[in-house]
Amino acid sequence: MDLNFTEKQNAFREEVRSWLAANVPAEPLTTFDTAEGFEQHREWEAKLNAGCWGMVTWPEELGGRACDLIEWLIFEEEYYKSRAPLRVNQNGIFLLGPTLMEYGTEEQKARILPKMANGEEVWAQGWSEPNAGSDMAAIRSTAKLEGDKYIINGQKTWSTRAVWADWCFGMFRTDPDSERHRGLTFILVPLDSPGITVRPIPQLDGLPGFAEIFFDNVEVDVSNRLGDEGAGWSVAMATAGFERGLMLRSPARFQETARRLVELYRENRAVAERDPAVKDAVISAYMAAESYCLTTYQTACRLNKGGKIGAESSTNKIFWSELDQDMHATAMSILGARAELLPHAPDAVGVGSWLDGWLFSQSGPIYAGTNEVQRNIIAERMLGMPRK
Repeated sequence: MDLNFTEKQNAFREEVRSWLAANVPAEPLTTFDTAEGFEQHREWEAKLNAGCWGMVTWPEELGGRACDLIEWLIFEEEYYKSRAPLRVNQNGIFLLGPTLMEYGTEEQKARILPKMANGEEVWAQGWSEPNAGSDMAAIRSTAKLEGDKYIINGQKTWSTRAVWADWCFGMFRTDPDSERHRGLTFILVPLDSPGITVRPIPQLDGLPGFAEIFFDNVEVDVSNRLGDEGAGWSVAMATAGFERGLMLRSPARFQETARRLVELYRENRAVAERDPAVKDAVISAYMAAESYCLTTYQTACRLNKGGKIGAESSTNKIFWSELDQDMHATAMSILGARAELLPHAPDAVGVGSWLDGWLFSQSGPIYAGTNEVQRNIIAERMLGMPRK
């Protein structure tokens, strides 16, 4: 891995920086966990796509810039430095998009990816079920093939963005006699299909960031199957690799949080220095964010040379989720009692969005596969330890 950027990469960085400086909204958008904010973020996705910035790694004919992963990391660094809006369609562009590139038919790519890139179709994830959270092999929702239609019955839960999303992607059991990871099929489902009920799930802040999805004899055309029937596990593992190892949580996200944490420390130095452990935590957080960045660049270089993301994606997932918790816990320590104030409270000057970030960080060790399960994967597949 060469730690020096090329002239082309530096020029690309300047192009990204200039466009963001001219186009990032002056005021933050309303949270996309509200109907108003969701539409504001959908419009932002369209604006990004108009500048060919929706997903820079995609081919030019699909609205991208055919960038490699190093250029994508550069884009992400500038994006977070500019404090641009969070991506409401991250389940689509960062998870399903790369999976479609690998497993989708040409017809599926042409039909789905352009609408995904411009925010016309926002995607939710439909994996977890009431009795199948991180253990996706326990999925029981069924899809029975009748002619050229799948008839889907069952329930998905903790579906991010599903309240106002247009589609969901998920796994369904197409072989009723199968067990565990066999007999599962990856299917794309329009959420306005007859027989679908979406029930919001309030987060800790009371906003509906998640939802349950109920399927009652929902008909889905077989053309919405991704990959072969019964091969859903392989397709889903590719998506999970992107989710845990690279695309969903770029290092820029945590580097920006680390920079904000340093700013917070400096602004509250008199209080923060009463406990020497706080300064150590701030320094450790900054170093950890930089370490994660370097590790991700190493992974990107390997992938650019034709490598694959394997079980090591589980180590990344544990690292970034626990780092996010540690950084926000440190911020809460610096702010003290004021940390409990909402940003719009009269005395919340300087509090910013730390409380919201801390609440969200608590979900990090759960989504994308619980950290307990990730440690089992590391033990078995990386360390060669026997199953219990």
